[in-house]
Amino acid sequence: MLGDPRTVRITGDETAAVYRRADDVDAERHPEEHREEPVPEAYVWSNLTSGNGSRALWLLLLPFMVVNLAHWMRPTTHHPGSRTVRAYGLLVRLCGLTLTVLLTAAACEVALGLAAWQCAGTRACAADHSWLHFMSPGLTPHGWWTQPGRRLALAATVPTALTALLWYLSHRTWSAYESQQPLPHRPDTSDTPDPVTHTALSRPGFWYGRRLVARLRAAHTAAGLLTVAASVGTSAARHDRAPGGPPLLDATGRVLEALMVVGALVVLWVVCRRGRSERRADTSLDAALVRALPLAALALLTATAGYAAWSRPEWHSADRLAGDTTFGLIALVQGVLVVALAVTARLLHRANPVPRTVLRGLGGPAVAMLACALGGVMTGGVAQRVADWLDGSGGSIIGPPTLLTWQASVIPPLLLVVIALVVWNAVRTAARTRRALPAVRRDYPDEPEDAARTRRIAATRVRASLTDRAPLAVGLISGITLVLGAGALAGAWLTGEVPAEAAKGSWRVIEGVAGTSQILGSWLIGLGFVLLVASGRRAYRDASTRRTIGILWDVGTFWPRAAHPFAPPCYAERAVPDLTWRMATWTRITCGRLVLSGHSQGSVLAAAAAWQLGPATRRRVALLTYGSPLERLYGRWFPAHFGPEALQGLHDEVDCWRNLYRETDPIGGPVRLPDDAAPDVDRGPLTDPLAYGRTDLHPLPAPILGHSEYQADPVFAAERARLLARLKPGAEGEAGAAPLEHAEAVDGQAVATAAPPAPREAETAAPESVPPQPSKG
Repeated sequence: MLGDPRTVRITGDETAAVYRRADDVDAERHPEEHREEPVPEAYVWSNLTSGNGSRALWLLLLPFMVVNLAHWMRPTTHHPGSRTVRAYGLLVRLCGLTLTVLLTAAACEVALGLAAWQCAGTRACAADHSWLHFMSPGLTPHGWWTQPGRRLALAATVPTALTALLWYLSHRTWSAYESQQPLPHRPDTSDTPDPVTHTALSRPGFWYGRRLVARLRAAHTAAGLLTVAASVGTSAARHDRAPGGPPLLDATGRVLEALMVVGALVVLWVVCRRGRSERRADTSLDAALVRALPLAALALLTATAGYAAWSRPEWHSADRLAGDTTFGLIALVQGVLVVALAVTARLLHRANPVPRTVLRGLGGPAVAMLACALGGVMTGGVAQRVADWLDGSGGSIIGPPTLLTWQASVIPPLLLVVIALVVWNAVRTAARTRRALPAVRRDYPDEPEDAARTRRIAATRVRASLTDRAPLAVGLISGITLVLGAGALAGAWLTGEVPAEAAKGSWRVIEGVAGTSQILGSWLIGLGFVLLVASGRRAYRDASTRRTIGILWDVGTFWPRAAHPFAPPCYAERAVPDLTWRMATWTRITCGRLVLSGHSQGSVLAAAAAWQLGPATRRRVALLTYGSPLERLYGRWFPAHFGPEALQGLHDEVDCWRNLYRETDPIGGPVRLPDDAAPDVDRGPLTDPLAYGRTDLHPLPAPILGHSEYQADPVFAAERARLLARLKPGAEGEAGAAPLEHAEAVDGQAVATAAPPAPREAETAAPESVPPQPSKG
């Protein structure tokens, strides 16, 4: 990044730090030695998203990350404190809570329902698995663990350990990310965004979600433990309520069930009671609640396990646990929440329609639906594969709940829709490529014709434009998933049988389709889970695969954990304060000026850091973005925070802003500020490739660069020179001040280039005489 193997860490740690070339360490102390060239400075943050191998395990938290994204996709509004806005946030938080319950219920189904209840209670199944012999009444007739309640109590340690692991990971990352102190701001007593930037990203507490994450972590941990307690205790309570059951145990079971209901209501109250506090850096922690709620749930689980383990010699395990009812209620609640979220989002969008917002404001509900679908796939996949493994030759156990089989059976129809979308896009891409050929030839009028080269360039441009059509595919897949999920729930509840059995006696076509969908769905859902685990295992061992997965985290973990505390941590809560502190302290000490540039996701970090600066410091900053998704992805999917008003406000506040993009870039694009924005922000589209054929400057074929190597384009150096020349002269008394800094973010890393001002008389007369030095990314 710095173009020099001799680098020195200026500030920071192994996770994220600022570096300089060894020759530039003392640039502020000796400005006379750095008057003729920029001083590069690099902020490296790639380890925040693709550091050690444990980051690969974040793949298993994918549904939590996706539902957290839905929270930030709220349509824009002029009344951020309105009831509709609060209702949107509440509905997303409730969706996140259902995912925690779903994951815990899946662990309970595997450990309690399939292993302890069905397999250990069946002699043929237990005989194939030696680790279950001591729990099998057929193999160990008088064993202490052979009673169903004791088997359930012992198996409950598995989902309890999973919940404890999620709590630990959330707490550890909370200490490392959410606890980073933001730059101090002046107190903000209003409930509206910055009047100039029109975005909540400028608020003092936006990147300090410590209090909310702690509350949500306590609530979700308690919800997981209560789910385990319900799985253990309800079966025992149902047995004790049967005629002739022991009165004392019956009363104890009813009391425990009542306490579980009370605990669930408290969890709902905690989740619903309070959202994010962004007007100030809220240092409160609700310490009593954060400690007491999980401990109370753990105590209730312990009491329930003791109650279930009480001796009941006459009790025998048969059929399934109450899995169908549990998963059915979760699916129903998720569907209702997604529909209510769609209605809320639509009302917000209609009140303040913003052009180019994806799906007319329904992007958040669509993504929330995908999060629920991902949770269902992971749940069904692990249950189906464990059931197949336990069953061995087949027929010894009943298997997972009927609803999970129905949900797996709708995967083949959904897959057909996805294939149809791919074919449709391929046909349209081919047609659009043919129509784009004349435009390519017009861009290179003096070059001899090369049909293959022309087609390659046109195809690259058209494929890059697929990003703009992705929202339609996401909306269509989400809508069909919602309909198919509702059909699966209705089929499971109305028939009580798996699809193949329910279709018997109907037309042969229906029987064939139902049987085929059930078989294919069972394998596909298991295959999906296996591929997910395999990807995580490979990423754990291979750094390059981990970096590839890190691209997904660049967008998914940019946002704070506002909806789910078990989602992967928000790296921006470390990176944005780092950048903001560095820029603010440097300008305050040196009275210098900044050109802050960013590539790809780095441009989003650059904008977020600029918004956090004070107005006076922000006016000393110029922006250079290239390959930037600020409008193309963030502005469309997250309009409340990166919409036209927010980007226009940023443009008005910084000294100047220039944005470079290419038509061949599938990620970056124009900022699209209003036509009256002066000076213009967008410079482009840049020519790509730089040469059509072989020329004197490019004797070898020039590559199609797409999203990479913007610095190889001469326009980059020209625009950076223009920004450096535009910066206002320093105030009186700044002769010999420290360098002018140019910060540049590059794909998971950040580069900062610093250029010292000329002597004061030259700086005042002709600041453009300071020559920029292009940095090497």
